[in-house]
Amino acid sequence: MIEPEVAFMDLAGNMDLAEDFMKFVLKYILKNNREDLEFLDARLIDEDKTKPQNERSDMSLIEKLNFVTDNNFKRVSYTEAIDILRDCTPNKKKKFKYLIEDWGADLQSEHERFLVEKHFKKPVILTNYPKDIKAFYMKQNDDGKTVRAMDVLFPQIGEIIGGSQREDNYDKLLKEITDRKMCQTTLQWYLNLRKNGSVPHGGWGCGFDRFVVMLTGADSIKDTIPFPVYYKSCAY
Repeated sequence: MIEPEVAFMDLAGNMDLAEDFMKFVLKYILKNNREDLEFLDARLIDEDKTKPQNERSDMSLIEKLNFVTDNNFKRVSYTEAIDILRDCTPNKKKKFKYLIEDWGADLQSEHERFLVEKHFKKPVILTNYPKDIKAFYMKQNDDGKTVRAMDVLFPQIGEIIGGSQREDNYDKLLKEITDRKMCQTTLQWYLNLRKNGSVPHGGWGCGFDRFVVMLTGADSIKDTIPFPVYYKSCAY
C-alpha cells in the first residue's frame, strides 16, 4: 500500500492529493516507459482477439492511462451514485450480479466500473458513504448517517484508492468504538491522539498491486504481487 496521512487536511484536500498523485505517476510512466507500455499494449491487443466480443476491452492499455491523465476526476456522493445505479439499465434488467435496491448497499466492482466506464466516462471519486459500511475512524457528517469517506474508481479495476478525513472529535470516536463493541483498551493509544485536542486530518491507501494491474493490463492481481503465492505457501 501507498499510504499518506496528512495533518490539516479535509476531505476536499484528500481528494485533490489522490488525484494529483495518480496523474503525476501515470504521466511520468507514459513519458519515461513508453517502450514498455507499447510492448504490453500490443500483447493485450493480441490477447483480446482470442476473447468473445463482449469480453474485449473498450480501450487499449495506453488509452486507459490517458483516460486517467486527461480527465478531471468526477466527484459524486454515494447517494447520487446509488440513484444512478438503481435506475440504470443493467440494474433494471438484472444484468448486475449484485442488484442495487436500497440506500446503504456496499458497492461492488461491477457497479464502480459502470459508473466510470459507462455513465460518467471518466475516473470517479465517490464520497460521503453510509457510516455503517465504513471504518470507525472516519469523520462523521452532520447528518449522523454518513462519513467523509472517499473511493477513487478507475476503468478495468474499480476502486484503486480508499480513504477519508479522520474523526478528530474524541467523544464521537469513543462513542463509535463503544457502539461497535470494539476493545477500548486496545485502541486507547488511538484515542489518546485526540484526547487533548486534534486537528483536521486525513489520508488514503492505494493498493500498489492493483495499481500495477492497471499499468500492465494483467489479468489477475496474483500476477503483480512482489512475491510468489501458491497453495499452502502462507505459514500463518
